[in-house]
Formats: sequence, structure tokens, C-alpha cells
Amino acid sequence: MGRISILVVDDEAVVRDGLQRILDGERFEVITCISGHKAVELLQEKEFDLIITDLKMPGMNGIEVLKAVKTLQPDVPVIMITGYATVDTAVDAMKNGAVDYIAKPFTPDQINEKVERALEQRNVILDEFYLKKEISSHHGFNQFVGESKEIQKVYRRIMQVAATDSTVLITGESGTGKELVARAIHNNGPRRDMPFVAIDCTSLAENLLESELFGHVKGSFTGAIQTKMGLFKVADGGTLFLDEVSNISISTQAKLLRVLQERQVTPIGGTQPIPINIHLVAATNRNLKTMVAEGHFREDLYFRLNIIPIELPPLRERKGDLPLLISHFLKKFTAEIGKEIRGVAPDAMTLLESYSYPGNVRELENTIERAVVLTEGDIIHKEDLELFDSAEEDTPAFGGYIPTNADELKEMKRHIRGKSVENIEKAFVINALERNNWNVTRAAEETGILRPNFQGMLKRLGISVKAQMEK
Repeated sequence: MGRISILVVDDEAVVRDGLQRILDGERFEVITCISGHKAVELLQEKEFDLIITDLKMPGMNGIEVLKAVKTLQPDVPVIMITGYATVDTAVDAMKNGAVDYIAKPFTPDQINEKVERALEQRNVILDEFYLKKEISSHHGFNQFVGESKEIQKVYRRIMQVAATDSTVLITGESGTGKELVARAIHNNGPRRDMPFVAIDCTSLAENLLESELFGHVKGSFTGAIQTKMGLFKVADGGTLFLDEVSNISISTQAKLLRVLQERQVTPIGGTQPIPINIHLVAATNRNLKTMVAEGHFREDLYFRLNIIPIELPPLRERKGDLPLLISHFLKKFTAEIGKEIRGVAPDAMTLLESYSYPGNVRELENTIERAVVLTEGDIIHKEDLELFDSAEEDTPAFGGYIPTNADELKEMKRHIRGKSVENIEKAFVINALERNNWNVTRAAEETGILRPNFQGMLKRLGISVKAQMEK
């Protein structure tokens, strides 16, 4: 086993030399540097077991060094040295992730005690990390990453419902990982060795969706050249996952409700019901309660689906999971693409942490994959991300106004996200209509959206087909 590597960062030579004399020897290898910027360079080149940094330094202070460590080598403990040993400075350092602090002047015994305690804590952290990794892999959470309190709540709910046959409704914005949750429920339950069948209810027209779900008999409609087993039967004994269940038409909702109530399905054109034994998990990125109030979703089906609700938080509300997610995606894509990339530079991490992620975890995943492909070094920098152009261009839309409090900032961000999504939807709908000579039915079919839903988008976005054709 090699020596334990310690990085000492201090602008005072007497402190650097003193720590080197105290610690350097057979057990410890001590490397010193004069500034925070030099420390960041070393962190990008070499792995350390412990960092000891001064708090007050010119150029880049100790808190900034601490944040860089948490970005580049997040498992490494940091001890803060300060000549300003107040409660405030200690609390600030600990809030930002320091494991301990020590005030100048200090004795060799004090330093040795602090170092031993920090290394013990690191061993505990590493043990917990590997244990969590083992548990994660065993329980099917290996693709669902996070340790925030919001995600811990989701983990607990998954484990509670997995052993039951209770119907689950997963809600959350697009890209939050609803299918991953559905698969985790399946993988942790008694049906894990049986089929997991998923269908996106947005992708098929009404008659095709019914055929996919319930099956059909030969000759029951034009194109039914042979009898087909529906997905309810394909999933028999296992789990059926209905993604974006809010896009099912009212008439199909009635048939779905009957299947769930009677636990049997009758194929289209058939007369004999077929018993089914499934665990049903549904998901939506829309508010079904609001759709019920507006008459777009059956209330009885909503209650039938919403027995066990699981709400997935958007990524902007669980920013504490960003380092774990980024590390996960880095490992994934460096392995797939075959590149040696060791981490993310502080300038890039600052941008990643400040972004609102309208596309949630899926958008972050795409961003990291793109960065891995584009970066020419072994550290991802700000210029490698190609993510924030639209965010940087949003401010002029407010006439240069800058929010002055948290509520104004929250409202501005909500407005920006809403406008961005609305602009994308408008471009999507108009482009589809143009490709289909402004025929709404054909545009809906080509995009895989039910015609009533496509018309609803036109109405909500204020798009008039006649007005667009006259332009």
C-alpha cells in the first residue's frame, strides 16, 4: 500500500514548510502549493487522500478551493486552516463540505489529531459509498442516481410498493426518470423474473393503441390479417407500464377502466374475455386532477390509477444530486466512447449548477455525453458544454431587468422555462402542419399524437391553421 497523499495549500511559506515537517515521512507524502489556482491544477493532475488549505489567500480563497475539491475529487476530505477562528468562519467552511478546521497557530499534536480524524471519516465515507453501490446494484437502482432527501423518499416508496400488486401512478416532468422508477418497482418485486412490458401511449393512434393493449382477432378490422395478443396478455404475470397515460382518449379510458376492474381483457373483435394477472404502473407528465376537472380524463380511472402515487421531483429541485449524476454519466460515456476524462472543471460545474434543466436528468445526460465527445482534454471545461446559449439570451427578453429577491428570481425562471417550452411546441406543431400541407389529421398521425390532443395543442398555443395558411 502506497503512502497517503496530502495536498497543503497556503500562501505563507512558514505554514507550508511547518506542515511538511510535521507530516512528511514513511506514512504520508506531502505536496505543497502557494495558491488556490495552483491547487486546482494539481487536483486535475493527481489524486489526493486529504487536502489542508488556508482560508484567507489572495486570488482564490479556501472556500473556493474547497468547492473545487468537491467538484474534482468529491470523496477527498478537506481541513480548513484559519487565523480568523470565529464560529462564523467554521460554520461557513463546514457548510461547504469541510470535515474540520484548525486555527493558527497550531501544534504538531493538533495537526496529527485532525489529520487522523479526517482520514477515519474518509474511510467511513468510502465504506458507505461501496455499500450503497452494492445495494444499488442488487436492488435495481443502478440507473437511478441520487441521495437527496427528495430521491430518498422515492426510494422508500419504491421498496414499499414493489412487494405489492397495488397500482402505481408515477408523476413528474419529462426526463425525470419515470420509466426507471417503473423498472425498479418491477425488479424489486416478486414478479422480477416475469415480463416487464412498456408502451408509450402518445406514440399510437387510438385504434392502434387499443389493438396494442387489448389485442385483436383476425379480420376484426381492415389490416387485421392475423390474430394478435395484446400487451395486457404479453405482460401476464409481470408488470405493464403505461407511459404518458394522460394521452389515452376518453373512449379508450373507459375500456381500460373495465379491464382494471374485471382483471380480464377482451380482444378487439373477440367475444371471450381473457383473464390477466399484472402489476400495473402508469406514468404521466401532466396533472391528471386538472384534466379530470376539465373533462379530459375520467375521474373513476384517475382514482383507479392513483392508488400509490410517486412524484418525481424535477432536477432543479434536487441540485444536490448533480455531482453524483454528473459522475455517473461521465463513467458511463467515457466507457462507451473510450475516452479518458477525469472530471469537470470548476467553471463548467458552475454553469451546470446554475442551469434550470427544463429537460431534467435526460437533458443533463445528453449534455454530459456531448461534452465527453467534444472535449479534447481529460477535464471538461465550460466551452465543452454547449448548453447555455439559450439561457444567456433570456435576460434581454425582460428588458435587461435583474430580479432583486428570491421570489422574483423564481418567477422569472418559471416564465423563461414556460416561454422556451412554448416556443419549441409552436415550432414543432407548425413544422408538422407544413410537412402535411396543413392537414391536421395527417400531421397528428405523422407525429404520433392523437388528433384531439394535437387540436388541443393548437388551441392552447393560439395557432390558427387558416391564418397560418394565409401567411
